[in-house]
Amino acid sequence: MPPYSFASLIAVRERNVVMNPKSIIGLIIGALVIFVLVVAGSASTYVVEPGHRGVEVVLGKVSPGYKPEGFGLKIPFATRIIPMVIRQQTAKMTADCYSSDLQQVKIAVRVLYRVPESSVVAVYREYAGDAFEALIKPRVAEALNEITARRTAEMIVQKREEVKSLALESARRKVGTVLVLEDVVLEDINLTDALENAIEAKMVQEQEAARARFAQQQAQVEANTAIIRAKGEAESILLRGAALRENPSVLELQIVERWDGIAPLVVGPGVSGSGMVLPLGDTPASAAGKEGAR
Repeated sequence: MPPYSFASLIAVRERNVVMNPKSIIGLIIGALVIFVLVVAGSASTYVVEPGHRGVEVVLGKVSPGYKPEGFGLKIPFATRIIPMVIRQQTAKMTADCYSSDLQQVKIAVRVLYRVPESSVVAVYREYAGDAFEALIKPRVAEALNEITARRTAEMIVQKREEVKSLALESARRKVGTVLVLEDVVLEDINLTDALENAIEAKMVQEQEAARARFAQQQAQVEANTAIIRAKGEAESILLRGAALRENPSVLELQIVERWDGIAPLVVGPGVSGSGMVLPLGDTPASAAGKEGAR
Protein backbone atom coordinates (compact mmCIF):
# COMPACT_ATOMS: atom_id res chain seq x y z
CA MET A 1 0.00 0.00 0.00
CA PRO A 2 1.58 3.29 -1.08
CA PRO A 3 2.08 5.85 1.64
CA TYR A 4 -0.26 8.85 1.72
CA SER A 5 0.44 12.10 3.41
CA PHE A 6 -1.95 13.49 5.92
CA ALA A 7 -2.68 16.44 3.68
CA SER A 8 -3.62 14.24 0.71
CA LEU A 9 -6.05 12.20 2.81
CA ILE A 10 -7.79 15.34 4.01
CA ALA A 11 -8.11 16.61 0.43
CA VAL A 12 -9.67 13.36 -0.78
CA ARG A 13 -12.09 13.38 2.11
CA GLU A 14 -13.18 16.96 1.42
CA ARG A 15 -13.68 16.15 -2.26
CA ASN A 16 -15.90 13.14 -1.40
CA VAL A 17 -17.92 15.20 1.03
CA VAL A 18 -18.55 17.79 -1.67
CA MET A 19 -19.62 15.19 -4.34
CA ASN A 20 -21.75 12.81 -2.27
CA PRO A 21 -24.85 15.07 -1.88
CA LYS A 22 -25.11 15.56 -5.62
CA SER A 23 -24.85 11.85 -6.26
CA ILE A 24 -27.54 11.12 -3.73
CA ILE A 25 -29.89 13.71 -5.23
CA GLY A 26 -29.30 12.31 -8.70
CA LEU A 27 -30.08 8.82 -7.54
CA ILE A 28 -33.27 10.00 -5.85
CA ILE A 29 -34.42 11.87 -8.93
CA GLY A 30 -33.69 8.86 -11.14
CA ALA A 31 -35.60 6.56 -8.85
CA LEU A 32 -38.56 8.95 -8.81
CA VAL A 33 -38.59 9.14 -12.59
CA ILE A 34 -38.53 5.37 -12.92
CA PHE A 35 -41.31 5.04 -10.34
CA VAL A 36 -43.46 7.62 -12.13
CA LEU A 37 -42.94 5.89 -15.45
CA VAL A 38 -43.89 2.51 -14.00
CA VAL A 39 -47.01 3.91 -12.34
CA ALA A 40 -47.99 5.81 -15.46
CA GLY A 41 -47.47 2.72 -17.58
CA SER A 42 -49.64 0.60 -15.33
CA ALA A 43 -52.28 3.34 -15.08
CA SER A 44 -52.51 3.62 -18.85
CA THR A 45 -53.62 -0.01 -19.33
CA TYR A 46 -56.61 -2.04 -18.19
CA VAL A 47 -57.95 -5.60 -18.47
CA VAL A 48 -61.66 -6.50 -18.56
CA GLU A 49 -62.19 -10.05 -17.29
CA PRO A 50 -64.42 -12.60 -19.10
CA GLY A 51 -68.08 -12.26 -18.22
CA HIS A 52 -67.67 -8.52 -17.59
CA ARG A 53 -67.95 -5.30 -19.53
CA GLY A 54 -66.08 -2.08 -18.69
CA VAL A 55 -67.67 1.32 -18.09
CA GLU A 56 -65.27 4.17 -18.93
CA VAL A 57 -65.30 7.17 -16.59
CA VAL A 58 -63.13 10.14 -17.71
CA LEU A 59 -62.71 12.81 -15.01
CA GLY A 60 -66.12 11.97 -13.57
CA LYS A 61 -67.93 11.73 -16.92
CA VAL A 62 -69.31 8.37 -18.06
CA SER A 63 -68.59 7.46 -21.67
CA PRO A 64 -71.61 6.27 -23.68
CA GLY A 65 -69.95 3.08 -24.91
CA TYR A 66 -68.78 0.06 -22.93
CA LYS A 67 -65.40 -1.66 -23.10
CA PRO A 68 -65.38 -5.32 -24.22
CA GLU A 69 -63.45 -7.98 -22.35
CA GLY A 70 -59.71 -8.08 -22.88
CA PHE A 71 -56.69 -5.71 -22.74
CA GLY A 72 -56.87 -2.00 -23.55
CA LEU A 73 -55.24 1.41 -23.12
CA LYS A 74 -56.57 4.47 -21.33
CA ILE A 75 -55.48 7.93 -20.27
CA PRO A 76 -53.49 7.48 -17.04
CA PHE A 77 -54.73 9.13 -13.85
CA ALA A 78 -57.73 10.61 -15.67
CA THR A 79 -59.69 7.54 -16.80
CA ARG A 80 -61.17 4.70 -14.78
CA ILE A 81 -62.62 1.45 -16.13
CA ILE A 82 -65.41 0.08 -13.90
CA PRO A 83 -66.10 -3.64 -14.43
CA MET A 84 -69.77 -4.69 -14.69
CA VAL A 85 -70.91 -8.32 -14.51
CA ILE A 86 -73.04 -9.52 -17.43
CA ARG A 87 -73.30 -13.16 -16.29
CA GLN A 88 -76.47 -14.47 -14.66
CA GLN A 89 -76.50 -13.52 -11.00
CA THR A 90 -78.48 -14.81 -8.03
CA ALA A 91 -79.68 -12.73 -5.09
CA LYS A 92 -81.93 -13.47 -2.13
CA MET A 93 -84.57 -11.29 -0.56
CA THR A 94 -87.57 -11.47 1.77
CA ALA A 95 -90.94 -9.95 0.88
CA ASP A 96 -93.40 -8.99 3.63
CA CYS A 97 -96.89 -9.39 2.18
CA TYR A 98 -100.51 -9.42 3.34
CA SER A 99 -103.20 -11.73 2.01
CA SER A 100 -106.76 -10.80 1.14
CA ASP A 101 -107.89 -12.04 4.58
CA LEU A 102 -105.36 -9.64 6.20
CA GLN A 103 -102.88 -12.33 7.23
CA GLN A 104 -99.16 -11.55 7.28
CA VAL A 105 -97.12 -13.68 4.88
CA LYS A 106 -93.32 -13.65 4.70
CA ILE A 107 -91.94 -15.03 1.44
CA ALA A 108 -88.27 -15.94 1.00
CA VAL A 109 -87.35 -15.30 -2.63
CA ARG A 110 -84.34 -16.13 -4.79
CA VAL A 111 -84.07 -13.92 -7.89
CA LEU A 112 -82.11 -14.88 -11.01
CA TYR A 113 -81.20 -11.95 -13.26
CA ARG A 114 -78.52 -10.60 -15.58
CA VAL A 115 -77.44 -7.24 -16.98
CA PRO A 116 -77.39 -7.11 -20.80
CA GLU A 117 -74.18 -5.66 -22.19
CA SER A 118 -76.19 -2.96 -23.91
CA SER A 119 -77.40 -1.74 -20.49
CA VAL A 120 -74.18 -1.74 -18.47
CA VAL A 121 -73.61 1.99 -18.93
CA ALA A 122 -77.22 2.89 -18.06
CA VAL A 123 -77.20 0.63 -15.01
CA TYR A 124 -73.97 2.19 -13.73
CA ARG A 125 -75.14 5.73 -14.38
CA GLU A 126 -78.72 5.44 -13.10
CA TYR A 127 -78.46 2.79 -10.38
CA ALA A 128 -74.91 3.27 -9.06
CA GLY A 129 -73.94 -0.11 -10.49
CA ASP A 130 -76.11 -2.11 -8.03
CA ALA A 131 -79.05 -3.16 -10.17
CA PHE A 132 -80.51 -5.60 -7.67
CA GLU A 133 -80.87 -3.30 -4.67
CA ALA A 134 -81.90 -0.26 -6.70
CA LEU A 135 -84.21 -1.82 -9.30
CA ILE A 136 -85.00 -5.51 -8.99
CA LYS A 137 -85.64 -5.94 -5.28
CA PRO A 138 -88.33 -3.23 -4.92
CA ARG A 139 -90.05 -4.32 -8.17
CA VAL A 140 -90.22 -7.99 -7.16
CA ALA A 141 -91.52 -7.07 -3.69
CA GLU A 142 -94.18 -4.82 -5.25
CA ALA A 143 -95.26 -7.58 -7.66
CA LEU A 144 -95.57 -10.15 -4.86
CA ASN A 145 -97.63 -7.77 -2.74
CA GLU A 146 -100.03 -7.18 -5.63
CA ILE A 147 -100.50 -10.92 -6.27
CA THR A 148 -100.88 -12.00 -2.63
CA ALA A 149 -103.32 -9.17 -1.85
CA ARG A 150 -105.88 -10.86 -4.14
CA ARG A 151 -105.62 -14.30 -2.51
CA THR A 152 -106.18 -15.77 0.91
CA ALA A 153 -103.23 -17.07 2.88
CA GLU A 154 -104.40 -20.62 2.31
CA MET A 155 -104.54 -20.10 -1.47
CA ILE A 156 -101.06 -18.57 -1.44
CA VAL A 157 -99.68 -21.71 0.17
CA GLN A 158 -101.65 -24.15 -1.96
CA LYS A 159 -101.03 -22.38 -5.30
CA ARG A 160 -97.48 -21.14 -4.89
CA GLU A 161 -96.59 -21.97 -8.51
CA GLU A 162 -99.41 -19.77 -9.74
CA VAL A 163 -98.31 -16.97 -7.40
CA LYS A 164 -94.71 -17.35 -8.62
CA SER A 165 -95.70 -17.23 -12.32
CA LEU A 166 -97.90 -14.16 -11.92
CA ALA A 167 -95.31 -12.37 -9.77
CA LEU A 168 -92.56 -13.07 -12.32
CA GLU A 169 -94.69 -11.75 -15.17
CA SER A 170 -95.59 -8.60 -13.24
CA ALA A 171 -92.00 -7.97 -12.11
CA ARG A 172 -90.72 -8.29 -15.68
CA ARG A 173 -93.17 -5.61 -16.81
CA LYS A 174 -92.07 -3.32 -13.99
CA VAL A 175 -88.33 -3.83 -14.59
CA GLY A 176 -88.62 -3.32 -18.33
CA THR A 177 -85.78 -3.98 -20.76
CA VAL A 178 -82.98 -2.49 -18.67
CA LEU A 179 -82.40 -5.86 -17.00
CA VAL A 180 -83.31 -9.43 -17.86
CA LEU A 181 -85.25 -11.10 -15.05
CA GLU A 182 -84.66 -14.81 -15.63
CA ASP A 183 -86.69 -16.36 -12.82
CA VAL A 184 -88.18 -15.86 -9.38
CA VAL A 185 -88.08 -18.82 -6.98
CA LEU A 186 -90.31 -18.86 -3.89
CA GLU A 187 -88.09 -20.77 -1.49
CA ASP A 188 -90.30 -20.54 1.58
CA ILE A 189 -93.69 -19.14 2.59
CA ASN A 190 -93.95 -18.40 6.32
CA LEU A 191 -97.27 -17.86 8.05
CA THR A 192 -98.07 -17.16 11.68
CA ASP A 193 -98.29 -20.20 13.96
CA ALA A 194 -102.00 -19.69 14.60
CA LEU A 195 -102.75 -19.50 10.89
CA GLU A 196 -100.67 -22.59 10.10
CA ASN A 197 -102.53 -24.55 12.80
CA ALA A 198 -105.89 -23.37 11.46
CA ILE A 199 -105.00 -24.37 7.89
CA GLU A 200 -103.76 -27.76 9.06
CA ALA A 201 -106.96 -28.39 11.04
CA LYS A 202 -109.08 -27.39 8.05
CA MET A 203 -107.17 -29.73 5.77
CA VAL A 204 -107.67 -32.61 8.22
CA GLN A 205 -111.42 -31.90 8.33
CA GLU A 206 -111.58 -31.79 4.53
CA GLN A 207 -109.78 -35.13 4.29
CA GLU A 208 -112.17 -36.72 6.79
CA ALA A 209 -115.16 -35.30 4.92
CA ALA A 210 -113.74 -36.64 1.65
CA ARG A 211 -113.39 -40.11 3.18
CA ALA A 212 -116.96 -39.94 4.49
CA ARG A 213 -118.25 -38.91 1.05
CA PHE A 214 -116.34 -41.77 -0.55
CA ALA A 215 -117.78 -44.29 1.92
CA GLN A 216 -121.28 -42.93 1.30
CA GLN A 217 -120.85 -43.12 -2.46
CA GLN A 218 -119.50 -46.65 -2.20
CA ALA A 219 -122.49 -47.72 -0.07
CA GLN A 220 -124.85 -46.09 -2.56
CA VAL A 221 -123.19 -47.92 -5.44
CA GLU A 222 -123.50 -51.23 -3.60
CA ALA A 223 -127.17 -50.56 -2.83
CA ASN A 224 -127.86 -49.66 -6.45
CA THR A 225 -126.08 -52.82 -7.56
CA ALA A 226 -128.20 -54.96 -5.20
CA ILE A 227 -131.39 -53.30 -6.48
CA ILE A 228 -130.39 -53.88 -10.08
CA ARG A 229 -129.55 -57.51 -9.30
CA ALA A 230 -132.88 -58.04 -7.52
CA LYS A 231 -134.79 -56.46 -10.40
CA GLY A 232 -132.93 -58.70 -12.81
CA GLU A 233 -133.77 -61.81 -10.82
CA ALA A 234 -137.42 -60.79 -10.51
CA GLU A 235 -137.68 -60.14 -14.23
CA SER A 236 -135.97 -63.46 -14.89
CA ILE A 237 -138.50 -65.28 -12.70
CA LEU A 238 -141.38 -63.54 -14.44
CA LEU A 239 -139.98 -64.44 -17.83
CA ARG A 240 -139.50 -68.10 -16.84
CA GLY A 241 -143.05 -68.24 -15.44
CA ALA A 242 -144.46 -66.76 -18.60
CA ALA A 243 -142.45 -69.19 -20.71
CA LEU A 244 -143.74 -72.18 -18.70
CA ARG A 245 -147.34 -71.03 -18.97
CA GLU A 246 -146.99 -70.66 -22.71
CA ASN A 247 -145.09 -73.92 -23.22
CA PRO A 248 -145.47 -76.49 -20.38
CA SER A 249 -143.28 -79.02 -22.18
CA VAL A 250 -140.24 -76.93 -21.36
CA LEU A 251 -140.29 -78.29 -17.79
CA GLU A 252 -140.41 -81.89 -19.01
CA LEU A 253 -137.45 -81.15 -21.28
CA GLN A 254 -135.50 -79.82 -18.32
CA ILE A 255 -136.34 -82.98 -16.29
CA VAL A 256 -135.06 -85.18 -19.08
CA GLU A 257 -131.91 -83.12 -19.46
CA ARG A 258 -131.19 -83.40 -15.73
CA TRP A 259 -132.05 -87.13 -15.40
CA ASP A 260 -129.24 -89.13 -13.76
CA GLY A 261 -130.12 -92.46 -15.34
CA ILE A 262 -132.33 -93.85 -12.51
CA ALA A 263 -135.78 -94.91 -13.69
CA PRO A 264 -138.61 -92.80 -12.26
CA LEU A 265 -141.22 -94.34 -9.98
CA VAL A 266 -144.10 -91.93 -10.39
CA VAL A 267 -144.92 -89.73 -13.30
CA GLY A 268 -148.18 -87.90 -12.82
CA PRO A 269 -149.80 -84.85 -14.28
CA GLY A 270 -149.35 -81.68 -12.30
CA VAL A 271 -151.53 -78.74 -11.97
CA SER A 272 -149.79 -77.01 -14.82
CA GLY A 273 -149.74 -80.11 -16.95
CA SER A 274 -146.22 -81.20 -16.13
CA GLY A 275 -145.50 -84.46 -14.35
CA MET A 276 -143.96 -85.26 -10.93
CA VAL A 277 -140.93 -87.54 -11.19
CA LEU A 278 -139.43 -89.46 -8.25
CA PRO A 279 -136.35 -91.63 -8.49
CA LEU A 280 -137.09 -95.34 -8.19
CA GLY A 281 -134.42 -95.89 -5.62
CA ASP A 282 -135.99 -93.43 -3.20
CA THR A 283 -139.21 -95.51 -2.48
CA PRO A 284 -139.60 -98.16 0.26
CA ALA A 285 -140.96 -100.71 -2.24
CA SER A 286 -137.93 -100.49 -4.44
CA ALA A 287 -135.72 -100.87 -1.41
CA ALA A 288 -137.64 -104.03 -0.30
CA GLY A 289 -137.39 -105.47 -3.79
CA LYS A 290 -133.69 -105.00 -3.79
CA GLU A 291 -133.43 -106.72 -0.39
CA GLY A 292 -135.56 -109.72 -1.54
CA ALA A 293 -133.45 -110.09 -4.64
CA ARG A 294 -130.42 -110.60 -2.42
